Amino acid sequence: MPVRWVVVLAAALVSCSGDEGAACGPSAGTVAHVVDGDTIVLASGERIRYLLVDTPESVNGARDCFGHEAAQLNRQLVEGRAVTLRYDGAQCRDRYARLLAYVDVDGREVNRLLVERGYACVLYIPPAGAGRHAELEALETVARQERLGMWAACQVVTCE
Repeated sequence: MPVRWVVVLAAALVSCSGDEGAACGPSAGTVAHVVDGDTIVLASGERIRYLLVDTPESVNGARDCFGHEAAQLNRQLVEGRAVTLRYDGAQCRDRYARLLAYVDVDGREVNRLLVERGYACVLYIPPAGAGRHAELEALETVARQERLGMWAACQVVTCE
């Protein structure tokens, strides 16, 4: 095999290995500010939107049922804390230029916690999150059936 093909093949293997979403943004950071139930700002200034998660609104004058509670839980989980970020590689940012990520704190995934505790609905906008969409939908179904969080507190759930 000619040397130039070996170099091309080696470069291709390196570019395909590792975290497919690593090119999206940082893999870790400290949460400087919690915007609401599904959005945070890192100390670096990056705005992060939790992938596959939608919570009732609580900012800009919105007072959706359970919006304040979702923001408060998010604040308790991550504000001022070191988090790790994982990307699915299908889409890095949403239409508001926020990074789309799964966010982990102390070995727990915040996206998952919000849905399974009834503080969030699943928001699937293909292609982002395709690999985990069904998993989070199943968690939402259980939270609804068990009337957890907003599923018990709200007559109208606005994130559906």
